[in-house]
Amino acid sequence: MSTLQDLHKTASAFQQTARMPVLFIGHGSPMNALADNPFTQTLHALGLDIRNRQPPRAILVVSAHWLTRGSFVTINERPETIHDFGGFPQALFDMQYPAPGAPDVAQEVLAALPDAHPSDEWGLDHGSWTVLHHLFPEADIPVFQLSIDYYKPITYHAELARQLQFLRRRGVLIIGSGNIVHNLRQSMPKLMADDPTPYAWAAEFDAWAKTRIEQRDLAALAHYQQAGASGPLAVPTPDHYIPMLYSLALAEPDEDIRHVFEEVSFGGLSMRSFVVG
Repeated sequence: MSTLQDLHKTASAFQQTARMPVLFIGHGSPMNALADNPFTQTLHALGLDIRNRQPPRAILVVSAHWLTRGSFVTINERPETIHDFGGFPQALFDMQYPAPGAPDVAQEVLAALPDAHPSDEWGLDHGSWTVLHHLFPEADIPVFQLSIDYYKPITYHAELARQLQFLRRRGVLIIGSGNIVHNLRQSMPKLMADDPTPYAWAAEFDAWAKTRIEQRDLAALAHYQQAGASGPLAVPTPDHYIPMLYSLALAEPDEDIRHVFEEVSFGGLSMRSFVVG
């Protein structure tokens, strides 16, 4: 087995590439992994477009479902498919996403983030594999994850993301996976009634966030409470919101930001997804 020093040398030997895009995906319900709908069709088309332009050498995912004290990077050679949910059909629990890990690239990230720690105790949670299943169904691209240090101030995450900018020219596709509006408590009555219509406050906040994303106004987005009454309702906890900040912070001044999917459904759930570059 290669030593960590060998892995670092391998990562350092990667050739420079054209700048990879960055994605933010509003992943929504785990059931999207089994679905064929406009959202999953959008992911499928997006994955094909990325492959046709420049197949990624590796994928780094920042998922709303890996919250830690401190920052951790997975170094698994064969990351486990984690079914971190309950109450869903057996078919969902039977799904696997057998992509290889990317321990070589993970070591490069650990070198760039001196306060981060390696981890082999996490795999691919549903914020990763339910999305990747549609983006890259072949599961042939190495994948690793960066955790969210949930005990840091929200502005910390944009600063950390910028330290990962070099990966984009090393063939690494970076994906933030969460939801800009994510209030399950408020959405539950709509979900139980199978009523997809959004609450007014959810649509209002999603539109507010869209404008700030297009303006690249990370300061305003970090202080989402300033959006008014809709802010605390749309973001009762920041776990699903933070991945969006990672994706946006990686945008360079000359890059376009495209909203590839826009929908607020079941009361308080935004599926907004965008591409940088």
